[in-house]
Amino acid sequence: MINNIKLFFKGFIIGIANIIPGVSGGTLAISLGIYEKLIKILSNLFQDFKENLKFLIPIILGAVSSLLILSKLINYCLNKFEIQTILFFIGLIIGGIPLITRKAKVKKIKIRYIISFLVPFIFIISLIFLNNGFSNVDLNKINALDALMLFFVGVIAAATMIIPGISGSFVLMLLGYYKPIIKIISDLTNFSHLYHNMLILIPLGIGILIGIVLVSKLINYLLKKHEKVTYFAILGFIFSSIVSIVINITSFTLIGFAVGLLFMALGFVITYKISE
Repeated sequence: MINNIKLFFKGFIIGIANIIPGVSGGTLAISLGIYEKLIKILSNLFQDFKENLKFLIPIILGAVSSLLILSKLINYCLNKFEIQTILFFIGLIIGGIPLITRKAKVKKIKIRYIISFLVPFIFIISLIFLNNGFSNVDLNKINALDALMLFFVGVIAAATMIIPGISGSFVLMLLGYYKPIIKIISDLTNFSHLYHNMLILIPLGIGILIGIVLVSKLINYLLKKHEKVTYFAILGFIFSSIVSIVINITSFTLIGFAVGLLFMALGFVITYKISE
């Protein structure tokens, strides 16, 4: 029972990460100590299916709960207390780095490890500069082509959920789908719009499910065959994710920063303790 509660709260934190641009659900899954097992289960879901569901269901319930309950609150906090909210999530991310370095089990730094760190780091930093000039997609009316696009957006979103350091919400912003989808999620309790919202969320959800299975199989293979290189690549994604979050800060005051550092310390302690 206690284990299920811990998994629920881990899922809850991961769900919040997928709301905030720049924060990666995959990164926090690593920070919370469940990434490897999650990848292994998702890539072999029907092997020992009942046991896999026992692990997945609390995480899924937690993630869905945070999306439904906190989407409006997180947006409010980002608007009113931006730097404190962002530094809190940076603390959540940093808190898991000691666990990742232990998992890498590297005694001597080699050139291939440095390259595997730098490639994803430079890739994500480059993506940041593409974040201008993308307009939001209009989802007020849905046709067959829109549904197909939502399916492919779901596949892409799934990849960003699984690959650490790549923020799903950040990529959705690049594609112009972030604000429309967040609006739909926050409108789910409005039953007068339920049919229209389902027309959007069903193809998106199918794409996400298929994408999660395919990408998790790839990550599971890399962790098995190239463990150390993969962990250094993950660290590259994580550090670039932190940079992308900091760059996205639009307001700054010394008092706000000082308070934000306290929230960052709190985030660090939460992740560090939960991942133990």
